[in-house]
Amino acid sequence: MDTPHLVFGRFEFIPENGCLLRDNRPVAIGARGANLLGVLLSAKGGVVSKSALMDAVWPGLAVEESNLSVQIAALRKLLGPASDGSEWIVTVPRVGYRFSGEVESRTDGADSGRHAESSPIPGIAVLPFENLGGDAERQYLADGVADDLIMALARFRWFRVASRGASFSRRSGSKDPGAIARDLGVDFLVDGAIRQSGNRIRISVHLADTAKGATVWSEHYDLQLAELFAVQDAIAERIAAAVEPELLLRHGLPVAPHTGNITAWDLVRQGTFNFHKVTLPTHLLARRFFRDAAQLDPMLPEAQIWRARVNAGLIAYGWTDNPAEDAKEGLDAALRAIYLDARNPYSHYALAIVSAYTGRPEQAILAAERSIELGSSFALGHLVLGMARLFCGDAAGAREPLAHGLELNPYDPQNGVWFSLLMLARFFSGDVEGALETGRTALKARPDWPALLRIQACCHRAVGDRQQAHRFAAAASDLPEPAGDALGPFRDGNTEWAVRLNGLLREAEL
Repeated sequence: MDTPHLVFGRFEFIPENGCLLRDNRPVAIGARGANLLGVLLSAKGGVVSKSALMDAVWPGLAVEESNLSVQIAALRKLLGPASDGSEWIVTVPRVGYRFSGEVESRTDGADSGRHAESSPIPGIAVLPFENLGGDAERQYLADGVADDLIMALARFRWFRVASRGASFSRRSGSKDPGAIARDLGVDFLVDGAIRQSGNRIRISVHLADTAKGATVWSEHYDLQLAELFAVQDAIAERIAAAVEPELLLRHGLPVAPHTGNITAWDLVRQGTFNFHKVTLPTHLLARRFFRDAAQLDPMLPEAQIWRARVNAGLIAYGWTDNPAEDAKEGLDAALRAIYLDARNPYSHYALAIVSAYTGRPEQAILAAERSIELGSSFALGHLVLGMARLFCGDAAGAREPLAHGLELNPYDPQNGVWFSLLMLARFFSGDVEGALETGRTALKARPDWPALLRIQACCHRAVGDRQQAHRFAAAASDLPEPAGDALGPFRDGNTEWAVRLNGLLREAEL
């Protein structure tokens, strides 16, 4: 469906992502200003009360009315006067405000002086950056730069961005750019290197068009470590502009600025480095890094995003002694992340994954859908949507998002869980052969995940293949048993399905 745009004077506002354009060029408007403008424009000239505006701009918070006055004044200054010299935003004494100009609703496909997109959305992969210093303990810094570029580029919704798992799987494989691009299904590759010496760092970045075998753009930066944030944002914008300048002009989104606290950022990067190892000790260590980062810099969204995700992981894998306390910390962190950066798909993914593991699958579905709205190629958003639907008992509705998420992100460190969910979704929607085929693919990636073997055993038993069913059940029993398989909410929410699986597994084990 085409996205509606609201046009007034020289301006065009895109409610879906809060982007404001003046004469087809992006205007820097903050999240609160975008929320305020969106509410006023949607009222179609009607008066919006002060309380309604404050609820839209500061949801769930008690703030002074003077804060609204400040935001209105800033928005008026940003828009300037209308063509007749009047104000776009009119004060209605003792009531609120209204938007006075004529507003036209258009769609992406409408003729508004710019040609519509006519070619497929380009795909981009950010490969792991090389750590030239040779210090293995600083590898997290190189990984962190690449991680942040992936997140920054994902915010330009007009690109397909390969997932971290897919990109990082190429760390020790073929170095042929054409082969990598074909394997990842992308048109452009970003690679680079960092070298740190004391408090100084050099970053080299290279963008290649693999189809043409040509360098599109390259640059290197010599800077103080504390300047890293602004440079990362600039790199993301340069890449976006080099790949598709017309789309950037029409829909370019400013990357949300970092707060500038380099120590907090460093703690988050060390935390993510440990989080992706997916073990109990590294998850606990990662949470300590994320907690320290959040305490040091309460305004850093990434600290809250990862604090939510790690608590969800601890609950999912049964690595917690106090699930209620960890659930509360995860939910609080996810909601805080959305408050700090509401247009970041990772913020809404954090809420979705925590909700899925704290008995709130309906909330998880809404949060997952929002993350996909903000980044259509965001693999984790599709995966958690499928997860939440399955937890709600909708096996048929879970199949497509899980399959699409795995297609976008085939190398995630936690793919054992995602594959297990897709197998279950196919099995309980009547496609047992599809579940078996998924299992064969899954076991190539995760032959050590007992849950996959047990689901495969159940599928074989369901189609009457007793020998194969017994073989897979026995193989699962020979593997070390993890504390949890992350399928607890599936069993709790779908007791009849769980009983059927248990029966099939018992038969397979005999």
